[in-house]
Amino acid sequence: MTAVPGARLVRLYLASRRVLTCLLALAAGAVLLRTALHWIPHHGLGSEQLPLTIEAGAAAVIGVTTRSPFGEPERATGRWLPFLRLGTTVALSGTAAAALAAGSAAAHLAGGTLGILRDTAGFIGIALLAAALLGGALAWAGPLAYLVASLQAVSAAWTTPWTCPARPPHDLGAALCAALVFATGTIVIALRGARDSARE
Repeated sequence: MTAVPGARLVRLYLASRRVLTCLLALAAGAVLLRTALHWIPHHGLGSEQLPLTIEAGAAAVIGVTTRSPFGEPERATGRWLPFLRLGTTVALSGTAAAALAAGSAAAHLAGGTLGILRDTAGFIGIALLAAALLGGALAWAGPLAYLVASLQAVSAAWTTPWTCPARPPHDLGAALCAALVFATGTIVIALRGARDSARE
């Protein structure tokens, strides 16, 4: 009998976070990436900037899903919230990475699939940290700010591993930085959730 209430809880949680809308946006991003990569040249800044922009958009959408429409009452009564947050975040992150990798398949992307996975993880981690600091409704600000820095890093060929998109896809330091940001963001959002606004 506990399975039915548990399934209902998961369904209500996913509905309150607009996960279906997020999945549709991720699918649209993958289609956009595939279409754009077909038409833009395989070399040059455009082939690097467009995938980064779509990755940042996917991360922003995932960050916004962390927003709770119920605020403090949900925190006070939801002992399963950390597990629901963790499961949803990991599932959406995996879906985003898989969708974008599929969208870039056979497109001769500059960074390849490995670069897409690394950069997407970094953007998502930043979106989650922004949600924890600024609130879910403003989680898009983190990936957007990092996108601007990343585009500058790519054009100026910065070498720091913290600007992952400017590093080669097999760069271990950049992969570790992206993994650290993603893990930190996931843990923070699972344990604490997105910051509530004053009106919530």
